[in-house]
Amino acid sequence: MHPRSLLALGHDATAVAIVWIAAYWLRFNLDIPEPYLHGALFALPWLLPLHVGVFWFAGLYRGIWRYASLDDLRRIVGAVSVASLLVVAFIFLSQANNVPRSVLILHPLLLAGTMGGSRLLYRAWKEHRLYGAMQLVGRPVLVLGAGDAASDLLRELVRTPDWRVVGLLDDNAAKHGRQISGVRVLGALAQVSEFATRFEAAHAIVAMPSASSGQRRRAAELASRAGLQVFTVPTFDDLLSGRVAISAIRKVELEDLLGREPVELDEAGLHGLLERNAVLVTGAGGSIGSELCRQIMRFAPQRLVFVEQSEFALYGIEQEFSRRAVDCLIGDVKNPSRMDTIFGIHQPAVVFHAAAYKHVPLMEGANAWEAIRNNVAGTLNVARAAIAHGASEFVLISTDKAVNPTNVMGASKRLAEMVCQAVQAQSPTTRFVMVRFGNVLGSSGSVIPLFREQIAKGGPVTVTHPEIIRYFMLIPEAAQLVLQAGLMASREAEGGRVFVLDMGEPVKIVDLARDMIRLSGFTEDEIRIEFTGLRPGEKLYEELLADGEATLPTPHPKLRIAKPSQAPDAAWLAELEEWLAAPWRDEAETKAGLRRWVPEYRPATH
Repeated sequence: MHPRSLLALGHDATAVAIVWIAAYWLRFNLDIPEPYLHGALFALPWLLPLHVGVFWFAGLYRGIWRYASLDDLRRIVGAVSVASLLVVAFIFLSQANNVPRSVLILHPLLLAGTMGGSRLLYRAWKEHRLYGAMQLVGRPVLVLGAGDAASDLLRELVRTPDWRVVGLLDDNAAKHGRQISGVRVLGALAQVSEFATRFEAAHAIVAMPSASSGQRRRAAELASRAGLQVFTVPTFDDLLSGRVAISAIRKVELEDLLGREPVELDEAGLHGLLERNAVLVTGAGGSIGSELCRQIMRFAPQRLVFVEQSEFALYGIEQEFSRRAVDCLIGDVKNPSRMDTIFGIHQPAVVFHAAAYKHVPLMEGANAWEAIRNNVAGTLNVARAAIAHGASEFVLISTDKAVNPTNVMGASKRLAEMVCQAVQAQSPTTRFVMVRFGNVLGSSGSVIPLFREQIAKGGPVTVTHPEIIRYFMLIPEAAQLVLQAGLMASREAEGGRVFVLDMGEPVKIVDLARDMIRLSGFTEDEIRIEFTGLRPGEKLYEELLADGEATLPTPHPKLRIAKPSQAPDAAWLAELEEWLAAPWRDEAETKAGLRRWVPEYRPATH
């Protein structure tokens, strides 16, 4: 046994003895008659081991007094109650008549108070000592929020000398002027600049994990605009999962300012779709593909098959899932024989096709035909393999750039959607669905990694146009909605649907740049923004629906169904296959063909 546990046990045994005599003392008005005193002393040899044994089995010596809580107090009350009942039973069975009934009532009450009170007093003494030291050395910090999370955070922070909480801010006026763990609620969130100046605070911690994303964003923006370095506690979902503690403070990132609400998933339905099934993901090493794999793994598939062209990307995802039931396969979707072999061996029931060339400027010019071969012919190869080997669900990851496309990448993804709609008519068993969404924050090729790199180098941060706007969502959110769309498609009577994700309000890229500069602790005077002009094929703004499309609602608030104006037929698909069979086409020929196959394609002229 640990020496501290032995010390605690000795403390409790002493408390049992002293309180036992004290109960007699109180019963007889401070003057215990000789016979009763003798009886009280005679009972101690069996009373002490009985209580200590009960306390030991109740687990009272597994905790640490410094962290004593109400749960510890409840355990003490329970253990003392059990021990007292055993004492009563022993006295009854032994027919001992020299123990007053009032003593049997007073003793457990006094004992529970003594044991619980001593632990809480010890914790209060230790925390007061630590807090007093922290007052001298910690960095002054304001905590935004005055709820349960803030209270938990304060209890965690008193154990470190790094921070000195000078006050709390909350928009609930009823809390103003009150205290939490000895720290005063100073005022509203909008007063953060005023109190930061008064207390010389250079840091703020957002402690509002259960608040809406909009509320957390507002708090972070207020603190950031006040010139404070902003930190945040983990989200409510992370805290509930047990992955992190409230004290796992991190810097506020751009993702925290995006203001996206969490996705509501049909957990039971997804378990039914994915559990005990083989699931295959193409492009599994990419930003979306890898997150899809993480989300799918939550629903316990029988086997998860990773297909990836890049050896480096496949190695990364293989290391992450090294202890899971996964198969990691090098495979190029442009190779129909390889796709057929993979599907024949693994027999996936559900397929998520995320493999694609997606960098808009790179897919213009000399790379245009390669974009067609990968994004269109590759989709057809995977779709045919899925049909041939009896997959029940096929989900294509599409993009808002497929809507009224102005670039080769967007046109190729629109053509891939049309391919899936065409093969749907040839497949009585495989249900095809396309999921169309905008930019994913932090994905490979997005502006966020570029901005971070530019800021780290001292700038400038390059933005193509002051008015360019984009829709953004978080990678986990995108992956979750893809899964939800796949589930909805599995319940549809017909396949070939295009699902459109709710992307919220569009965001100016220049505003993202300004937020990132500010969150990095700089001003626009220190890190300037430079406008470079629109790149080849780049739109000033993105759309989620084509001119000839309308939408239908779904049971999920973040998903709608796009109704294309025309679905391609088998003759159309046969002609397209002839065009795709060419080993090479130059840029002009590729774009001319795209204008034929995708009538809404209008190449950008800048």
